[in-house]
Amino acid sequence: MTDADLPASSPDFASFQYEIYAAGLIDQRPALPVSAEQLQQSAKQQLSPEAYGYVAGGAGSERTMRANLDAFERWRIVPRMLRDVSLRDLTTSVLGTSMPAPLMLAPVGVQSIVHPDAELAAARAAARAAAAHGLPFILSTAASHSIEQVAEAMGQARRWYQLYWPRERRLAASFVGRAERAGYEAIVLTLDTWFLGWRPRDLANAYLPFLKGEGVANYFSDPVFRAALEKPPEEDPGPAIGHWAYQFANPTVTWEDIEWLREQTRLPIVLKGIVHAEDARRAVDAGVDGLLVSNHGGRQVDGSLGALDALPAIREAVGGELALLFDSGVRTGADVFKALALGADAVCIGRPYVWGLALDGQPGVEHVLRWLLAELDLTLALSGYTSVAQVAAEALVPAP
Repeated sequence: MTDADLPASSPDFASFQYEIYAAGLIDQRPALPVSAEQLQQSAKQQLSPEAYGYVAGGAGSERTMRANLDAFERWRIVPRMLRDVSLRDLTTSVLGTSMPAPLMLAPVGVQSIVHPDAELAAARAAARAAAAHGLPFILSTAASHSIEQVAEAMGQARRWYQLYWPRERRLAASFVGRAERAGYEAIVLTLDTWFLGWRPRDLANAYLPFLKGEGVANYFSDPVFRAALEKPPEEDPGPAIGHWAYQFANPTVTWEDIEWLREQTRLPIVLKGIVHAEDARRAVDAGVDGLLVSNHGGRQVDGSLGALDALPAIREAVGGELALLFDSGVRTGADVFKALALGADAVCIGRPYVWGLALDGQPGVEHVLRWLLAELDLTLALSGYTSVAQVAAEALVPAP
């Protein structure tokens, strides 16, 4: 790749570290941590035990959370030398959504339990995180601010909408239609949360924030949802929360229902939660536009395989053309690099940006995104690559 091949506006993400070092000359150290472990520990000290447990916890013994981290440890990067890596191009495009780096903010619900600005702060941070229109933000159905409020906060920045398919199709259609009208560019249908997993941390605290009116903004603001209530949620929240519990998920949804969803929107449809190659092939047959390989960050099935372990087989099953995203266990820029090498077109981060949100709202999320982008940029360069498009399986070897 020559200098002429790189876009003039290609950001130098790696320079963030030199900002930090320069500040050290006047005895200023980073106000927030610059590693995933320290970030989580700092957030733990700031949050209530209930809020921290809800974000940090997983299903059962949390073996799947450990499996996610262990899966990254099973691969080693093999750096290549004597290549001109002075300029890098991290830009990419997935399903028509261009982005300055193959990094997206995963859908995380009920963010108001860690910071009052919740998704508004995270969405604004995503919009400001990099050049052009920032990093794409995926809004959860279980958000504390509505589809329209988040769209307004983001302006022209890129955004997708994650759908929890409710019990009634009319409500599902309303959610999807609102997202399309508000400028969201894809629908991400979550498949692994028809029921909440057995989560001991939340059960020990008897804590489900939705029952306290957190994370239900998209429901309470929806005309179809509101029409089913005798009184508006703001006047009588109890029945509204009960109706949310009825609507939250629909475990009867099958492959045959994907065609109905396709009829509701012109937007690309991505299926989130695929970890089996046969399901990936069925998704291709169903005509979806992309997959998000994920085990919900270990929050649903205890003892499940690490999501990264599923990625290579799914890429092989769907071929090179179908858009393939990844989440679960991503903590560092090196993790992003490994997921790209194993077949992902872009990688979604979840818990790390939520810890940043807990510590300092929008600036906290921006801080986390900047160091993740810097580490990804540096990992790319120090491994001998100038473009994320060059990163492939030969960049890795199995750990001994």
